[in-house]
Amino acid sequence: MSKHARARSRSRRPRSLAIGATFGLLTFGASWAYAVYEKPGADPRQALAADDRPPAQDRAARGEHREALQGLPDLSEQTRAQIPADSRQLVLVTGEAKDSSHSTVTLYTRPAAGADWAKADSWPARNGAKGWSTERTYGDLTSPQGVFALTDAGGLLAKPQGTKLPYDRNRSFVASGRGVEGELLAGSFDYVVAIDFNRRPGTSPLDPTKPDGERKGGNIWLHVDHDGPSQGCVGIPKEAMKKVLETLDPAAKPVIAMGPAGF
Repeated sequence: MSKHARARSRSRRPRSLAIGATFGLLTFGASWAYAVYEKPGADPRQALAADDRPPAQDRAARGEHREALQGLPDLSEQTRAQIPADSRQLVLVTGEAKDSSHSTVTLYTRPAAGADWAKADSWPARNGAKGWSTERTYGDLTSPQGVFALTDAGGLLAKPQGTKLPYDRNRSFVASGRGVEGELLAGSFDYVVAIDFNRRPGTSPLDPTKPDGERKGGNIWLHVDHDGPSQGCVGIPKEAMKKVLETLDPAAKPVIAMGPAGF
């Protein structure tokens, strides 16, 4: 090879190396983008421009759906609509079935009116021996289904420390005899919270007044479980009753929503 040919060869070599390095970087970048954004059938050349997020309208719809559920996905829209907008405390009683006396009580709170509900605690519970009814009548052994205010409490024992609901400690809170299945009822009314079904809010749970008439029955309470079904009340463990009494605050407009699963 002549002296001039060798010089031309050396001058082309750096430019070839530069082109090769640039091509290698471009190939690596394209491969990296394809690995990160790879989808079946996708064009890797469009990977960097792809946006995997759902369309804005879909994201907005999901947000509206979340807001509508209010953190209570197992409740029907109709029942959620009955919960007052300014309530910040909720006792949710979810029955296993329409005709079952077994249920679960869950305590929910939220920081402000309209915010989503957050679960605070949960306990096993018992309700009416024959389940639930939207048209309850006296003696039918069902618990009333619906949303009701919780305004008054009481019991045979002194109120737990921190109780804010009006509390009537009274020796008349004595459950005598036996329950529906023959279980002893002693201690059931150590603590009670009156459920505002066919009663006068702002009075002792012992008040016998039934504004909608005797036929609907009344004196429906949240009270201490006696290991059996009730005639219409909801029973939870004694420690759970103490927790409920320590938590409920009239300023938070507490309510109870109760019924079979999905009501």
